[in-house]
Amino acid sequence: MFSTIYNTAIFQPLLNLLILLYNWLGSDVGLAIIAMTIIIRLILYPSYKHQLQSQKKLADMQPKLQDIKEKFKNDKEAQSKALMDFYKENKVNPFGSCLPLIIQLVILIGLFQVLQLGLHGNAIEQLYSFISNPGKISTRSLGLIDLAKPNIYLAVITGILQFIQSRQMIAAQPKSKNQSSDMSQAVSRQMMYFLPVMTVFFGSTLPAGLTLYWLVTTVFSIGQQYFILKSTPPKAELSQ
Repeated sequence: MFSTIYNTAIFQPLLNLLILLYNWLGSDVGLAIIAMTIIIRLILYPSYKHQLQSQKKLADMQPKLQDIKEKFKNDKEAQSKALMDFYKENKVNPFGSCLPLIIQLVILIGLFQVLQLGLHGNAIEQLYSFISNPGKISTRSLGLIDLAKPNIYLAVITGILQFIQSRQMIAAQPKSKNQSSDMSQAVSRQMMYFLPVMTVFFGSTLPAGLTLYWLVTTVFSIGQQYFILKSTPPKAELSQ
């Protein structure tokens, strides 16, 4: 049952969108992936904007959150209630930023399966009636890169962009003299280097089409972060 729902809700729509764009863009799967990524990012923009704003507000709240934890450090039940009340009063969901990440992961898995299984064999029979079957699909983009195979150059470029995005987010976090906040920022700085390394590692082993999708997604994220964080009001007064 789950596989049927996944196929209908994720795999088939991604496959059909990719083939539709492939037909429109001169039978170039690379251009189709870029166009599909842009469409997906535009659709997800509202949730991504909410995610960034929530993350920024949570960062601004850290000093008061640490005060609450310190105040109720000997009573975990009271501490949890006080934290939940504080989140509610300030209209912040500490888990609200997880949804866009989950959606991105599901799309990434779906696109991986489309590139691995959907561009040949019986999977192409899952095209909607209004999508023309292009026949044999070339996985080469611009006659240069085979997007069905790993590409170390794309992986390295994507890793560099991932580093820029992570550094951009850390730079937007407020400085704090609180020890716990300092530890949190230290972890964030470690992740700033860890994520790009993992991006290069996976990008050098997975199909280049997947790496291209992540590259374009990261470029969009950098631009969206810049404008969203720039337009977000300065730290507001929080409820006590």
